[in-house]
Amino acid sequence: MSTKPIHYPWYKKEDTDAFFALFQNNLANFVIIAAALLGMGFPASIVFGKVIPGAAAAVIVGNLYYAYSAARLAKKEGRTNVTALSYGISTPVMFIFLFGVTLPALTLTGDPELAWKIALAACFLSGLIEALVSVTGNWIRDHLPKAAMLGALAGVAITFIAAEMLFKTLEMPVVGFVVLAIILVGIVGKITLPFRIPASLFAIIIGTVLAFSLGQASTDKITEGLGNIGFYPIVPSLAAFEGFGYLFGTMIALLAVILPITIYNAIETMNNVEAMAATGDKYDVRECQAVDGAGTMIGALFGGMFPTTVYIATVGSKWMGAGRGYSILNAIVFALAAMFGLIAAMAAIIPVAVIAPILIFVGISMVSTAFQTNAPKYFPAIAIAMLPYFANYIMTRFNNAAGEAVAEVSGGIVPLGQGAMFTAIILGAITVFIIDHEFKKAMIFSVIGAGLSYIGLMHAPSMAFGAANDFAIGYLIMAGFFAIYAFRKTNTAVNSELSEKQNVA
Repeated sequence: MSTKPIHYPWYKKEDTDAFFALFQNNLANFVIIAAALLGMGFPASIVFGKVIPGAAAAVIVGNLYYAYSAARLAKKEGRTNVTALSYGISTPVMFIFLFGVTLPALTLTGDPELAWKIALAACFLSGLIEALVSVTGNWIRDHLPKAAMLGALAGVAITFIAAEMLFKTLEMPVVGFVVLAIILVGIVGKITLPFRIPASLFAIIIGTVLAFSLGQASTDKITEGLGNIGFYPIVPSLAAFEGFGYLFGTMIALLAVILPITIYNAIETMNNVEAMAATGDKYDVRECQAVDGAGTMIGALFGGMFPTTVYIATVGSKWMGAGRGYSILNAIVFALAAMFGLIAAMAAIIPVAVIAPILIFVGISMVSTAFQTNAPKYFPAIAIAMLPYFANYIMTRFNNAAGEAVAEVSGGIVPLGQGAMFTAIILGAITVFIIDHEFKKAMIFSVIGAGLSYIGLMHAPSMAFGAANDFAIGYLIMAGFFAIYAFRKTNTAVNSELSEKQNVA
């Protein structure tokens, strides 16, 4: 611990690039939330008057806390190059809460306001579970191989972030390639751009102007977005507690969705914190999981119904050289954007193809970190941990039709993609332990894989006893195979020890 006074800046130039990366990530989620809920039939009064301000409350609290946490770490270690953790709504979990919690609640009740209350209760419960799970955070991190955790994240990064955003970039080829070139030159190449404008800001300005100049962005969207501007105060609500009566009554089946997705969210936070530790900023996993759980509950108490998490994008912010300022600015901007209805307006004005290249950089930086921070011998473990998310990406793009749509390619795609985070970590960990000839640990993780498959957290569409029996049996056979080698290794060690003692005698 350093006692030397340091000046950890509230804001610096590098925070600007990181702010745009984090802001647009959260902004994209908020826009998806608004569009999805309006499409389901939720009135604008609930969407823009309750859900968006409530979700913003969680984002505000979490970003300010992590800015404080970064300052605390900087002071403790006596350095100024600490990057605050990125924070916001978990994208995969958001989709589950939209279509696995909110939509079923609306379908069953036929009442948007009641469905909103049930979703709030589910969100609050999810936050509470993650806060309780946080007591095991450091233990889990210490016993899971880094290559497995970072490999799982690299799978998310290369599919749902880098690849998805590259697809979005090419929807407007002229605009997209220009913006991508600016990002590559300014951030990857670290070359100073005209007027020393941060690369992300320069890319957004040039890309937006170019899109409207070429007629690839319609001014009608601006008018539509501006129509939602107004004043939407961020105020607390007891609606979540009203929803508990239904959640533990007619909607009890939703608990089978809430439990696994909350565990997933806790692991996502753990993995992202571990990724930051690999770059030099070591935060307490338990504290971060507790903060994410608390942030989720706070959001629910203000009308937001989506769990929050530490973002994978934090590594990208670290690479950009950001500090705490981008996190503080994100909190301030989202407070204003939510209260005055600016989110829909900004989303309409700035085309997705203009923003997407920034996230491509975030995705590739995460993949690079996974390989750079592990010894080359563990590269196979990273690679195999990435694969379940390729399957998950394919199946989620086909939604309920995934089984039929990909059946001709392979019947294994859907089950591999189900519970991808768990599968990635299990397969990655087994590979690490085999590389290290620690067959007993490989056997243990195979048994864990069997258990998770049996109860439906892996390779199954939902939780149930006997949900994926074939997979459970497969993992158990693997465990038995590894047990043979573990036994041989133990016997070899014992024989060697006896031989040495005889030689000494």
